[in-house]
Amino acid sequence: MYTILIVEDDRTIARAVQKHLESWGMKACIAEDFQNVTAEFLRCGPQLVLLDIMLPELNGIEMLRRLRREKDTPVILVTARDAVTDKVAGLDMGASDYITKPFHIEELLARVRAAVRKTQPKAGSLLTAGDLVLDTAQRTVKRGDEEITLTKTQYDLLEYLVRNKNIVLTRDQLLNEVWGYQYTGDSNIVDVYVRYVRNRIHETEKNKLIETVRGVGYVLRDK
Repeated sequence: MYTILIVEDDRTIARAVQKHLESWGMKACIAEDFQNVTAEFLRCGPQLVLLDIMLPELNGIEMLRRLRREKDTPVILVTARDAVTDKVAGLDMGASDYITKPFHIEELLARVRAAVRKTQPKAGSLLTAGDLVLDTAQRTVKRGDEEITLTKTQYDLLEYLVRNKNIVLTRDQLLNEVWGYQYTGDSNIVDVYVRYVRNRIHETEKNKLIETVRGVGYVLRDK
């Protein structure tokens, strides 16, 4: 079942949208403010977010910016303002689409359907290494039968390692490809995130995929 997180402080609107989404065979969760978004994300695991721009405490654009640090979940912005600057800011920040209040529920459904289609797995989207499977269209990870939850950066790092499996990659290569050439932070960030990924995919000495090449970097072995 496709799950959607509605971030909306107006409970009446949120409940009405939730009711319609559920009538279309979807699951819908509600977060009324920034404080509840993280908890609802963990509880619901949404594949799409409907995010109201005009929220108390933290506006939707800032919330989207914070969300994009860790998640690639598609976001449709919901705004009562028709200003081009708001739409451009949201799209530049990574929103998939926007809809302006008041909206017809049929238009919302059409935009949700379009967003859903974009997230469907495509042919050739699976990457494998040993018992590790990445779906690059959905940005999901499985090891064996277990689904692995990763942050955006953890996923980007793992995908790059899997795409280049059996090739020794230097720390500089990983830094440039995952964090970008403009990154000016701590160079140890690669080692830190490799450790995070190893922990998330439950590596042990018996089932280790990511190997350290001393003085060089890392290689993911397809075993």
